[in-house]
Amino acid sequence: MNDLLLLAALLAGPQHGYGLKKQVGLITGKPAMHNNLVYPLLHRFVKNAWVSKRRSPGKRGQTREVYALTAKGRQELVRRLGDYPEIEVASENGFRFRVGLFGILEAETRQHILVSRDQFLAIREQRLDRISATLDAGPWGSEVVRFFREQIRAERTWIAGLARKAKRERKSDPDS
Repeated sequence: MNDLLLLAALLAGPQHGYGLKKQVGLITGKPAMHNNLVYPLLHRFVKNAWVSKRRSPGKRGQTREVYALTAKGRQELVRRLGDYPEIEVASENGFRFRVGLFGILEAETRQHILVSRDQFLAIREQRLDRISATLDAGPWGSEVVRFFREQIRAERTWIAGLARKAKRERKSDPDS
């Protein structure tokens, strides 16, 4: 996921490594991404020609490396966003991240992501129903189960709305 976050951060335009670290931190709601993660990833991206690198003078006379997403890098990002493995389907953050980037994805990929997440949630909801029916979780445990069920229902409602929005966009797109 870190590599996807870093590639996606470059969609806005060229940036130096420090700026990328901070931006990914803002996106994730965590502190800045650590140097030991950012720079090896950027090195790999440059090696794969997904990102270009150039030197640029800094504000205090230092030289900075500025990274930019290449067409090949954008293609790789789109490909990897569409590759939606089960571990990512189960991840709230992985799903929301992909939804946030729906603007660069094809309609079929969006549909696949929405259907996959909805199916995962439906199974999870069934499991919670079975827990409620067969296990006495006590008053506090029941509260947790109730909360999870409400979360799932709210997300499935949101997904249904996203699917309707995507369908409207396809109808209004003359190229589709």
